Order: sequence, then C-alpha cells, then structure tokens
Amino acid sequence: MILKTYARVFTNDLAASLPLFQQLIGREPDVRFTYGEWEIVGIGDILLVAGTDEALAPIRGSYGPLIVDDLAATQLQLEQAGAVIVQPAAVGPTGTLLYARHPDGSTVEYLQFTPELVKQIIK
Repeated sequence: MILKTYARVFTNDLAASLPLFQQLIGREPDVRFTYGEWEIVGIGDILLVAGTDEALAPIRGSYGPLIVDDLAATQLQLEQAGAVIVQPAAVGPTGTLLYARHPDGSTVEYLQFTPELVKQIIK
C-alpha cells in the first residue's frame, strides 16, 4: 500500500531553492540528509534533491519516491504486473528502497520508511 507520495524537484542550488518551498508550504523541512552526492530535503509533499548535473543524471528521469508500508510485498506486486526491478532493494538513510521500471517504461522509486519516520511523517 502506498502511504505517501513525493514530487521530486531537482536543483543545483539547495540554498536558493529551499526558502521558497518553506514559504510556499509554510513550515520547516520534515527530513534533511545527505545520500551519496545528493543533499535531500523532504518538506510537505516535495522532495528537493540537490547535486551537480552529473550527480543527478542517474535519477533525473525517475519518479517518486512512493512511500510504501511493505517493500517486499510491493516488489512482488510490481513483478507480477510485469515491472522489472532495475535497482534491487538497498538500505538508505530513510529506509529501504528499490527502483522499478514499469511495463510502460517509467522508472519509479519505492521506499519503505524506517518506523521512526513513519511515526514522524506519516503518523
């Protein structure tokens, strides 16, 4: 089951991007962390992903993340529907994630938050 969706916004300058989203959404970020070469900020239903063009290139054409309650069950549903797992499940700073290419060709990130983030963000 999908618990939450994020619209991913790519930026090369997080310091210039974040204040506007804070003003538009009316609150401070829910989560902020570094993952590899990316600096990531979740605020409301927006996920700002900052980095160089080169660092962002591998995920720039993907969608998500879609936050799910059970990543293993989601993977099974995806595979049964004809999706191909293009990045197997891996642990990241906010939980366990994978990337799947849907039968229509779109690539989507699926993420199962840590229990702490479910309590903090999903409630």
